[in-house]
Amino acid sequence: MTLLSLPTLDDLRIEPGLPTVVSPRSADGMSIDEVAPLARAIAADTLERAGGVLFTGFHVPSIDAFQQFAASFGDPLIGYEYASTPRSQVEGAVYTSTEYPPHRAIPLHNEQSYTREWPLRIWFHCALAAPKGGATPIADSRAVYRALDPALVARFEQRELLYVRNFGQGLDLPWQQSFGTDEPAEVERMCAARGIECTWRTDDDGELLLRTRERCQAVARHPRTGDRVWFNQANLFHLSALDDDMQEALVDAVGLENVPRNVYYGDGAPLEADALAEIRGVLERQRIVFPWRTGDVLMLDNMLSAHARDPFDGPRKVVVAMAQSYTVPRATERRTDDA
Repeated sequence: MTLLSLPTLDDLRIEPGLPTVVSPRSADGMSIDEVAPLARAIAADTLERAGGVLFTGFHVPSIDAFQQFAASFGDPLIGYEYASTPRSQVEGAVYTSTEYPPHRAIPLHNEQSYTREWPLRIWFHCALAAPKGGATPIADSRAVYRALDPALVARFEQRELLYVRNFGQGLDLPWQQSFGTDEPAEVERMCAARGIECTWRTDDDGELLLRTRERCQAVARHPRTGDRVWFNQANLFHLSALDDDMQEALVDAVGLENVPRNVYYGDGAPLEADALAEIRGVLERQRIVFPWRTGDVLMLDNMLSAHARDPFDGPRKVVVAMAQSYTVPRATERRTDDA
C-alpha cells in the first residue's frame, strides 16, 4: 500500500467474536486515522452484534489522535459526570481509566450502571501496556443475564436496586469532585433532575456531608437491539466487595449507615449473600481476557459488554472516552424507607 492509496477491507484482518479483532494485514501497519472510515463501517456492522471491537496493530501517535478517532464515529464525546471512582481529565473528553491501587482488581461492571443515565459507547486506548498484568477483561452482558438463575433475575428486576452513597468524612470521592461543583444548591438541582434523593448533615468539625439515594434498574433493555442485559453494579457497590478487614474497619469507624457506598433492594431491604455470591460467580465465569498491546483501541457497546481491570506491575496507561449518553425513562416515583 502506498501513502496515496486508501485502505480497503482487503487490507484488514477481521476475526469475529467478543471482541471482534481488527488488525492490518501488512507488517508495515497503518495509522489509526487511516483506518477510521473502515472502522466506522465495521462498527456499524458488528458492534451491536458482537458487543465490542478491538483495533490492534495500528499506530496511535497521541492522545489527541485517539480522541479524534473516537469522535470520528459521529457522536460528540461526553464528560465523566456523577463519578463514583477517581479519574483525571487527560485532554478534552479523554480521561484516565479508574485510578485504583495497581495490586487490586476492579470487578466487571458496565460504566455508570449505578444510575439511570449512562454512555452507550465507550473506548479504551492502551497508551502504554503494563509489563505484567493490567488486562481489561470484558464480558457479554446478555450472556451474564442468561447464565444467572431466572428466579434471581426476576427478583432483582422486579425489586430493582437502591444505591446509597455517603460523601465526605475523608472516605471515597468528595461530593465536590463527583458533582463537579462546590455549591450545595447546584448539587440539589442536579439530584432533582436525575431523580436522586439527597440529604445534608455536618460532622463534628462542621464539614458538610452528603448522602444520596437512587433507585435504579437491575436489568435493562438495549434501546436499539432490544436485548435484555444484566446492567447494575450490585457486585461492586455492595459493602461485601471489600475485604473483610476493610468492611469491619469502615463499619467500626462510621457505622453501617454511613459507609461510603452500599446497595440494597429498591425498597431498602438487604441483598442476600448467596445472591451476591452467584452474581460474582457468573461474572467470573464470563470473563474474556486478551493482552493489551501498546496502541490498542477497544470500542465497546457499554450495555452489551461489561469491563474490568486486572492487577498489574510496572507502568500502565489506559485512557477512556465515551459517547451517546442515554437516559432510561424514570419510573413512577416510589417512596423508599431509609436503608
